[in-house]
Amino acid sequence: MTVLDSAPSAVLDAYRTCEFVTLGRDGTPLAWPTAVRRREDGTLVLTTSLAFAQKALNIRRDGRVALLFSDPTGSGLTDAPHLFVGGSAECPDDIRTGPQGLEDYWRTLFERQPHSRSYLSRPMRRLMDWYYLRLVITVTPEQLIVRSAGAPPFLKVSAGPDGSPLPGAEQLARHPTAVLAARDASGAPALARTRTAPTVGGFAVSPPDDHAMVPGPASLLVHRHDEKLNRMRNALVRGELRQTGDGWLLVPGKVLEPMGSGPPSDAVRVLRRTQQATDRYLHRRGLTRPPVERDRFRALAESARRHGTLDEERLRTTLRSPHH
Repeated sequence: MTVLDSAPSAVLDAYRTCEFVTLGRDGTPLAWPTAVRRREDGTLVLTTSLAFAQKALNIRRDGRVALLFSDPTGSGLTDAPHLFVGGSAECPDDIRTGPQGLEDYWRTLFERQPHSRSYLSRPMRRLMDWYYLRLVITVTPEQLIVRSAGAPPFLKVSAGPDGSPLPGAEQLARHPTAVLAARDASGAPALARTRTAPTVGGFAVSPPDDHAMVPGPASLLVHRHDEKLNRMRNALVRGELRQTGDGWLLVPGKVLEPMGSGPPSDAVRVLRRTQQATDRYLHRRGLTRPPVERDRFRALAESARRHGTLDEERLRTTLRSPHH
């Protein structure tokens, strides 16, 4: 019996992405969107490339993590519940250069994100080898909260901003909701979708009733992607969660927009920075860059392509049937 045995597994499996939070060095919960695969033993597996290894470094310092399945884009779900999963994570310093042991994870990713298959093409090999150098994160769920579907209630604020620009106001305004990452009384990270409203001193937010959050370091994550996990954009507003007489306030301090969140014209700069970040991770450990096992990845990518093509043909056949 595992924590996820009571979860609506079909819903969890259908989500294309989730919000995943780790604790930064200063204790701030830092959330980013990621792809996750549920294993038969009830654990959850995700990976991170060496170019974006901060999640792994955070876990090695403090293994308390949480996940929130709350953006159903591309899943085919309607009125899907939000699933909060709290637990502990491990991330060994074992660099994976191939898909062995993660075949289901990579096959699912290649199916759901078709453009990632192009990274294995001959013109892209040298530019994108960093993408396939991965660290594996395994999460053991310890807590599950199922929340009803639907947008959070609107916030009532007594006054608007005081005229000075709030860090993150532009990014938050582009999204109807954000994911609030804070800590509970035990110090573990907690996540919930909330509306945000700029007001004097910060952004009004609404922590969940089913999981008490406490004042302290916190952040707000906004992100979006299309049906095929492309055109990703995300931003994180770091700050402090405070309780006031009018409710809860996230006082912003810094805005983080990761590599790849800018316009397409930034592609060359982004590729250069990802290569440099990968080299730094290896250099600090006295390692040379290992070769990517492209043949194994290509075989999985081709299998995913064929499977996707068959699914599309079945759908077209169904739509042509006189019974539909």
